[in-house]
Amino acid sequence: MEYIADIHFHSKYAGACSDQLVLENIDKAVKEKGVGIVGTGDFTHPLWMKEIKEKLEGDNGIYRLKGSDTGTRFLITTEVATIFSKDSSVTSRGVFDRSGNVKKIHHVIMAPNVEAAEQLNKELARFGNLSLDGRPQLNMSAAELADIAFGVDKGMFLYPAHAWTPWFGVLGSISGFDSVEDAYEDQAKHIYAIETGLSADPAMIWRVSKLDRYALLSSSDAHSLPKIGREAVIMDIDGELTYAKMTGAIKEKRLKMTVEFYPEEGKYHYDGHRNCKVSMPPSESNKFNGICPVCRKKLTLGVMHRVEDLADREEGYRPSGAVPFVNAIPLQEVIAHVLKKTTTSPYVLRAYDKLVTAFGSEFNVLLRGDVERIREVDKETGDAIESVRENRVHIIPGYDGVFGIIDIANEIKERKGQNGQSRISDF
Repeated sequence: MEYIADIHFHSKYAGACSDQLVLENIDKAVKEKGVGIVGTGDFTHPLWMKEIKEKLEGDNGIYRLKGSDTGTRFLITTEVATIFSKDSSVTSRGVFDRSGNVKKIHHVIMAPNVEAAEQLNKELARFGNLSLDGRPQLNMSAAELADIAFGVDKGMFLYPAHAWTPWFGVLGSISGFDSVEDAYEDQAKHIYAIETGLSADPAMIWRVSKLDRYALLSSSDAHSLPKIGREAVIMDIDGELTYAKMTGAIKEKRLKMTVEFYPEEGKYHYDGHRNCKVSMPPSESNKFNGICPVCRKKLTLGVMHRVEDLADREEGYRPSGAVPFVNAIPLQEVIAHVLKKTTTSPYVLRAYDKLVTAFGSEFNVLLRGDVERIREVDKETGDAIESVRENRVHIIPGYDGVFGIIDIANEIKERKGQNGQSRISDF
């Protein structure tokens, strides 16, 4: 059976997250999106874990909301930040780059069941206050985190979140490493995946040969209900859905495809300096030696720059057997562009509801719905969706925390540098 999975997002207990992110709302929103499997997020937070235990039920590592008929299935997941330095009194395994920067890395953890998650929480509480934030900051190295997690239960599945972001990405330009192995040290053999993040897609990652061994996962990292499903993984699972089957499929890279943000839309794609409204590709920032031409401070080097630094293959390279991907734009953003309104406008929400009602879910509209039928419901949105499916999209790239700006129109030339990504029509 085919499943669309969004493994990594947050609850209301994480910083800068909507108070609408509760299990009942997530359960309904996920069905509307067309996502079948989601992570709970934030299982390290005591109050959220209490809700998970009270409101979810299940077995074999797959849970459902009690009394719900949506069909949504939950995995027990969390995101944690490890923050460590060479002089840390907590860790003796910290690894530094030559500049001595503190390493701040975000990780996604999937637990095989609630009991294992609770046991891990007891261990992690020694390294930070788990009740302060749904994504806790832990004074430990990435290697220590992995060692403890796998020591609690060998079924734990751990991988770096949004691997390329300047801050908190395992390969980021500011606090990251040059390889996954450098970060996780002797525990790297237990890492089977990395998360692409919103500012990168598989085509960019394929240029770095040392990442070929990892499955490439995409998730929304949503901080609000509408953002759920903006990135996702599609996989086929035979027979009964279990945690072991899901993690096994990831380890063996038996994924059907991933659904990706256009990386230019991500807020760390280009190099730049937000305060000075300076944005540029790596070829330009290199001319300035990474210094902002306005204020003379360091530019934030984006994901594209970091990929260029680590790449040992030409743009357009596609490894043998690589899992295909498609770029998509969330339906509310497409409609907002058509109507020239904000995504929260009542006009946009009404148009969104009309299309989702007609086709059953957002992903049915974006990925599967016949364009002519979509046009019958909303002609302009149908035209825009066809443009997105055919990669006729123009985006002013995001930089230094500023999201990219999208333009969708049939007359726009096809997006350059497709780098081997598939069109939705290929499926």
